[in-house]
Amino acid sequence: MENLSGNYEIRRFPAVSEGRDGYEEAEAWARAVAFGFHDATRSAAHVACSMATYEADGRIFTGAYQTGPVAQSSLPAEVPVATFGTFRKTLNIGFGRMLETQMVTAVTVRTPHRRRGLLRRMMTEDLQAAKDDGIAVAALTASEGSIYGRFGYGVASLERSVKVDTTARFRVRPQATGTVEVADPKVLLEVAPKVFGRVHRHTPGSLGRQEWYWLLASGSLSREGKEDPAIKAALHYGPDGSVDGYVSYKFAGWDTTPATMEVVDLVAATDQAYLELWQYLGAIDLVERVTWNEAPVDDPLAWALTDARCIDASDSRDMLWLRILDVPQALAARHYPADGRLVLTVADPLGLTAGTFALDVKGGGAAVELLPGGAPADLALDVSALSSIYLGGVSPVTLKAAGAISEVTPGAAFKAQQMFAVERATHCLTHF
Repeated sequence: MENLSGNYEIRRFPAVSEGRDGYEEAEAWARAVAFGFHDATRSAAHVACSMATYEADGRIFTGAYQTGPVAQSSLPAEVPVATFGTFRKTLNIGFGRMLETQMVTAVTVRTPHRRRGLLRRMMTEDLQAAKDDGIAVAALTASEGSIYGRFGYGVASLERSVKVDTTARFRVRPQATGTVEVADPKVLLEVAPKVFGRVHRHTPGSLGRQEWYWLLASGSLSREGKEDPAIKAALHYGPDGSVDGYVSYKFAGWDTTPATMEVVDLVAATDQAYLELWQYLGAIDLVERVTWNEAPVDDPLAWALTDARCIDASDSRDMLWLRILDVPQALAARHYPADGRLVLTVADPLGLTAGTFALDVKGGGAAVELLPGGAPADLALDVSALSSIYLGGVSPVTLKAAGAISEVTPGAAFKAQQMFAVERATHCLTHF
């Protein structure tokens, strides 16, 4: 517990399930989060179910609490005026390498208590503690795009929403090599974690999923806090008969025009499974459109269709934001497809990992050296820009053109693009 300017104190405590000591405090914290994200008041059963998943994820809750008198009839002092949550999962940093990551979530500040340093205090203390604990990177998904750059976060992956016309125009070129069968959605409680584990291992930018995802995909717990009987599921079986993909989906209703099926979760461990699950979705009777809100920007479906204009896609939007906490540790953890030497001068607004670093790559492995101040650099950049290029999802050449990277040595941005490339398109299917 820490006092903040005499008006607030910061408390940190673990998520606990119903019936355990500390549940009331955790429940009040969740109430503040729901208010901050404009959620409807949650039932006690919904909160209890959510809290059980948070405990399974090992979440740590941070709250800022008023220490002085609370305005009459306002929310009581036990409901925090600002919230901040964290838990840890692995991040695929390319070529199957995993890095434990501090995942930041549930960031809120109640309107009358903004601009008092509450978020900065919670964020900086948490990032410092994570670094001290040996964590090299932090990640979040942002509700607002203007907040997190000042804390050193950079956009590291993108996604888009798609509306796919599945009338007679929809045809996938490759012949199927596996099969798709309808399944009871509840089998996803067991199947989904296994399939996602395979996807996680081969997808740069993928983050380990929280417990809630399996409940959502199976219809066991909807975003509204109760079972969703509308959920349906189909499994893809590879040539060897094993399940290597699934799709969870629901009908939007007969009053929707055109008749629409909504993808809840689509996870495929092979290229064939991905396309064949789309073949299945495109063949569902009485449906003319399939929508998905977490589609990759670099989507092979567009290149597999005989008519790519079946896909009506939104503009790409930021999904995963990354924040390097320890430059030498993060850079040394990666595999690099191109050898070479780059000297990077990295600025850090929070002072966690600034400096000039020599990155020497040979045979895919990296040696990283902190150089003396004033050493000549090839590239000068903020830690947010380095975090953006780290997973290979954002081009250093593009950031140079945007003025986010200063190229001291001509051609260094292109060299960085080659060195930070990853083996396939960066995509994160885990919102948190």
